[in-house]
Amino acid sequence: MSAGTLRLERVTKVFQTPEGRDVVAVDDVTLELPPGSFVTLLGPSGCGKTTTLRMIAGFETPTRGRILLDERDIARLTPDKRGMGMVFQSYALFPHLSVFENVAYGVRLRGVRGRDLDQRVEAALALVNLHGLARRRPSELSGGQQQRVALARAMAIEPRVLLFDEPLSNLDAKLRVSLRSEIRRIQQQLGTTSVYVTHDQSEAMALSDIVVVMNAGRVEQAGSPSEVYRRPRSRFVADFIGSADFLDGPVLGVTPEGLDVSLFGVTVRVAAGDGHRVGDAATVVVRPESVRVGDGPIRALVRGSTFLGSLVEYELMVGDQVFGALDPDWMSRGLHVPGEEVPVSLIGSKLYALPPDVRSDTAAHASDTTEVAAD
Repeated sequence: MSAGTLRLERVTKVFQTPEGRDVVAVDDVTLELPPGSFVTLLGPSGCGKTTTLRMIAGFETPTRGRILLDERDIARLTPDKRGMGMVFQSYALFPHLSVFENVAYGVRLRGVRGRDLDQRVEAALALVNLHGLARRRPSELSGGQQQRVALARAMAIEPRVLLFDEPLSNLDAKLRVSLRSEIRRIQQQLGTTSVYVTHDQSEAMALSDIVVVMNAGRVEQAGSPSEVYRRPRSRFVADFIGSADFLDGPVLGVTPEGLDVSLFGVTVRVAAGDGHRVGDAATVVVRPESVRVGDGPIRALVRGSTFLGSLVEYELMVGDQVFGALDPDWMSRGLHVPGEEVPVSLIGSKLYALPPDVRSDTAAHASDTTEVAAD
C-alpha cells in the first residue's frame, strides 16, 4: 500500500430541512493530513465529525470546498473511484458469505483473480490475526472477530486512505482497548493514511498522530495528542479533552517563560500563548494532576474523595471555587476525608493560560439563519 496525502479546503456541508431551513453540518473546514498519518476527528454528538468523514468517503457531497487526494479533487467522485477503504461501526459484513469471500469481495470488484486474489485475502487475514477462520460465516464469529474481518476487507483493496467510522463502539470496554492497539499496530505497519471518527477521548489520544477537535461544525484545534491536551486553544477543547477546571486571575507579569498570574493570592508562573498583557484577567486551565495535595501555601477544603487504588481523586474548594486534584502519593501522606482542610499548591509547569480572545461558547460559529446538524 502507498499512503495518500489528503487535504480539505474550506469544506462546507449544508442540509435543508423539509421546512426549507438551512442546517450547517460542517462549516468551512480546512485540514491537511500528511501521508501515513493517523488522524482522529473527535468531538461530541452533532459536531460534524461523521459528516466530514462521509464527505471524504464520497457518501456525501460538499456544498462548497474541495477534497484533494494527492492534489486531485475527488469531491464529486463516487466512493468506488476514490481509492479508499472504510471500516464501519456496524461491521457491514455479508452474512451469507464466508470470511474469505467477505474480504475478497472488494478485491474481485477491482478485477483481481486467481492466485493474486488468494494472496491478498490471506495476507489481510494474517495481518488481523484471523488464521484458520476463512471458511466461517460472520454469525460464527465474536464481535471483535467480525470487526477484524471488516478491517481486513478494507485493507485488502490496498487503499490510499483508510477510514474508520467509530469502529469500536459496539464492543465491550476491554475488547475496545485490545482492538484499538491492533488497529494502531496495523496502521503503523502498513503506513496507510488513516482518518478515524470517535467521541471517545481516550481512544483518540491512544491512536492518533493528530487529533482534530470539532465543535458546532468547525475545527476548534488540530495537533498532536499532547499538544491538544497541554495547550488547548479554547475553553471547549480544554473542557472536552480530559478533566479540567478554570481559575481566573490577574496577570502580574509577562516573561518569555510564561505569565505570572495571581491565583488564590499566590503568584504562579504558567505557560501561555501570545497576546496577554499585564493587568489582563487570565483564565488558567487546571487539570487534576497539576494540583499537589498535602503541601503548599493554599488552604483548601476537601469536599469529596474517590479512592482509585493507585491514586485518590479529590474535590477541593477554596472560597467558592471548586476544582479537582489527583494524589498519587496518598500512601505516604494518608487519606484526607471530606470536611478536612489540607494544604495544596499549583504546579505552574502543568498549568496553561487560555489565549485572551477565546470564546467559551463556539456554537456562535453558526450564523443567525442556520442551525447546526447532528453528525
